[in-house]
Amino acid sequence: ERVVGPRTRVEVVTTGVLLQRLQRDQELAGVDAVVLDECHERHLDADTAAAFLCDVREALRPELRLVAASATTDAEGWARLLGGAPVVEAAGVSYPVEVVWAPPPRPVRPPHGMRVDPALLAHVGSVVRRALAERTGDVLCFLPGAGEIARVAGALKDLDGTDVLQVHGRAPAAVQDAVLAPGTRRRVVLATSVAESSLTVPGVRVVVDAGLAREPRVDHARGLSALTTVRASQAA
Repeated sequence: ERVVGPRTRVEVVTTGVLLQRLQRDQELAGVDAVVLDECHERHLDADTAAAFLCDVREALRPELRLVAASATTDAEGWARLLGGAPVVEAAGVSYPVEVVWAPPPRPVRPPHGMRVDPALLAHVGSVVRRALAERTGDVLCFLPGAGEIARVAGALKDLDGTDVLQVHGRAPAAVQDAVLAPGTRRRVVLATSVAESSLTVPGVRVVVDAGLAREPRVDHARGLSALTTVRASQAA
């Protein structure tokens, strides 16, 4: 779905695509500025891209402008990293957030590899039902992967008057479009971290977080990198 032409002035890419371009063209020909959005998310690709960009500006492109943007990051730390860059603050509106801790009634097994304890997924489904019963608006629920999303969606298929939407990397574009448009009925949006910073879902009043994420980890026995289910960082 890449659409870039002679009149392009702003190109939005993932950090993975940015790294590939840096490998092909270290000088970033034709690029005057790079904006690192959501820079507080400490992913390997994002940190590597930031390090490469600092090296490119120091050795090849001293005029290249680097901008780090975030609502929650350590602004002074990034300013030092970028060589004493000025800090620009944009005042926004903050809303009160109520945090409800809802642990499973019984201990669950910790994640291992790609496996997640079915008891935890059943509990997540029950928390979503509780949110629908006690609160108004739509519910956004974060799960580590498409398999877990499908399992929780199956447990919620009997909800009356509520649409259950599944959002992940393999979801059709039509589903993502539907999530971004306000619905006529209440909705439960089951999503991976793609909706955490990449999408703004209208109508959401409750967020349920399973507390798990799927991240690449190195299997030292095989010398290969593989996706592993881990506990989500509180900094994410």
